[in-house]
Amino acid sequence: NSGLSLQGRGFSKAMTAKEAQAFVGDVSCLVNTLQDEKLFLDPPSTPPRARSRRQRRDTRPELLDLTIKFGKGEWVVGLVKYETKNDLSLYIIIPAVIVPMLLIIAISVYCYRRKSQQAEREYEKVKHQLENLEESVRDRCKKEFTDLMIEMEDHTNDLSEGRIPFLDYKTYTDRVFFLTSKDGANDVMITGRLEIPHARRGTVMQALNQFSNLLNSKTFLINFIRTLERSNDFNARAKVYFASLLTVALHGKLEYYTDIMRTLLLELMEEYVHSKNPKLMLRRSETVVERMLCNWMSICLYQFLKDSAGEPLYKLFRAIKHQIEKGPVDARVKKAKYTLNDTGLLGDDVEYSVLTLQVLVQDEGPDVTSVKVLNCDTISQVKEKIIEQVYKNLPYSQRPKVDSVTLEWRPGSTGQILSDLDLTSQKEGRWKRINTLAHYNVRDNATLVLSRVPQTQQNYDQNQENHEERNALLEDDKVFHLVRPADELDEIKSKRGSIKDKSMTKAITEIYLTRLLSVKGTLQQFVDDFFRSVLCTGAVVPPAVKYFFDFLDEQALKHSVDDETIHIWKTNSLPLRFWVNILKNPNFIFDIHVSEVVDASLSVIAQTFMDACTKSEHKLSRDSPSNKLLYAKEISTYKKMVDDYYKGIRQMVPVSDQDMNTHLAEVSRSHTDKLKTQVALHQLYQYASKYYDGIIASLDEDPAAQSKQLTLRLQQIAAALENKVTDL
Repeated sequence: NSGLSLQGRGFSKAMTAKEAQAFVGDVSCLVNTLQDEKLFLDPPSTPPRARSRRQRRDTRPELLDLTIKFGKGEWVVGLVKYETKNDLSLYIIIPAVIVPMLLIIAISVYCYRRKSQQAEREYEKVKHQLENLEESVRDRCKKEFTDLMIEMEDHTNDLSEGRIPFLDYKTYTDRVFFLTSKDGANDVMITGRLEIPHARRGTVMQALNQFSNLLNSKTFLINFIRTLERSNDFNARAKVYFASLLTVALHGKLEYYTDIMRTLLLELMEEYVHSKNPKLMLRRSETVVERMLCNWMSICLYQFLKDSAGEPLYKLFRAIKHQIEKGPVDARVKKAKYTLNDTGLLGDDVEYSVLTLQVLVQDEGPDVTSVKVLNCDTISQVKEKIIEQVYKNLPYSQRPKVDSVTLEWRPGSTGQILSDLDLTSQKEGRWKRINTLAHYNVRDNATLVLSRVPQTQQNYDQNQENHEERNALLEDDKVFHLVRPADELDEIKSKRGSIKDKSMTKAITEIYLTRLLSVKGTLQQFVDDFFRSVLCTGAVVPPAVKYFFDFLDEQALKHSVDDETIHIWKTNSLPLRFWVNILKNPNFIFDIHVSEVVDASLSVIAQTFMDACTKSEHKLSRDSPSNKLLYAKEISTYKKMVDDYYKGIRQMVPVSDQDMNTHLAEVSRSHTDKLKTQVALHQLYQYASKYYDGIIASLDEDPAAQSKQLTLRLQQIAAALENKVTDL
């Protein structure tokens, strides 16, 4: 502690140093020096207690009175504070902690701002580079687009004559509902074949009709669905399949189906709004009702596809197919020179030339068909192009298949059968190259004969091929078309690749991106036309879309759901649930074949459509997926189209329940008789049988079910269908 000094006047006249007394709190302190105007004191080394409780109200406990006594007089001349160790340490700690903290915060803010600015600059740079790349290929795109339009003109004339190969309603629903099931095209709902003994057919059909009546009881059906969804082994695939069976079984009463769907959706909304993330609702088909909604949209939009959106979708498919087939396509690795998909891009620069073949079809008259092919095409690819051109007026399912025809080249008096693999196939080490027109030295304007292989001959060929040739083909199945896959030896060599080779990678990537941009630019008009046809409120909007979107708006208002969430609900229920599915699988609505290379490009457009429907912004960088780079310029336009579409629908005149029911009744009346309702009922009963005990228990606990004797009715149906006596 340091000494204390007091200032005043006349100290030495009034007293001596010995006579003066000083106190800090209740402890006396030494009077060191007494001068006329100054008094020097040595206070106690440790903080004393307060002398008395007569402290002023404005003093704090740590402040002690400094008292001077002389004779009978006593004066409080000031306050003394002792600094504690804590106080001292705080003076050291606070600056030691706060200064580095402020420094770290300042550095972090600086780094963040710098990184943000850097990312922004990177974004602008990438965007600028993309614009420059697009500019560089714009003239080529215009020329390619003009060529494409000229080459597709004949096909456009076919479209105007109503030759778009739309599937009938039955085939369309079969493909949308059941083609993705585990049995695919062999699913019983597609084949329609039920194995029922003839003696029991009458009893089974009668019981299935009774089961149909039972499904038309809302109390039973809701209990049925809830019981299944509570079961752990009722997985996502089973839910999708069950919902599709239910859609077919109730197709005759679509108003009732819609009522069930609404009831289940209201339950789902309650669950998501109160206990889950509402934005995830309808994102996937994780419940029966989500798949029911998907099927309902598919049913209600079939006519809209035929009347409006189908034609631009078909033109887009044809344009993609035509553009891809203008360049080499590797039949083995399914990669193409012209594509929108970077993973499906044929990296190697393949030399090729365009040939025009004169094709005669055996037993179909003397007419010759000119067909454009590439000399690097495999024989199967040539057959496909010939069949496509010769039978262009027939839908795909009615055309001969590649395996059912032979191709004969007649360079002179004798003919030569062309095939993908034969004894003349070239070998490169352990690899065998698939034969092409160039391999056979087929020239431009060559005459080829396409002939059908008789069915008996096909069967014979499959079982009894030339033994020697068969052995030659099977001795090594390492075959390739344009690009030979890397062997182990090649991989070792590539690891020793020079720095120069690696430095070329970046340039090569840019070349490939230019090629993707070229294809994108050529197809742009077709993509835009399809998006406009789907996202346009100026034309006719299907009543189901307006009706369902109003239902979502109504529920969003009730649950105080924000605008972003309602946007996501609408996106999940229509664009992602229906349009993306149709865009990726045009064979669901058209009688066509979608090859893997065409599918790869369709997937890029579908992803762009999905991106357009999201609210979140994707910042571009060099690491962004190629599809996002490709459509970086257009995505903001597409997003606005989606927003305007949703706003436009909201402003439309509402569709009443009565109008919607009238529309649904018309769909039921027009198409139900074409569907395999009895097969669907039979398959649905398999679920009732599997979860029988749970369903019975659920019905027994429901008073409404008891009053309608639903348990008894199910037991009677089970007795008839399973040919057994039950405990009635």
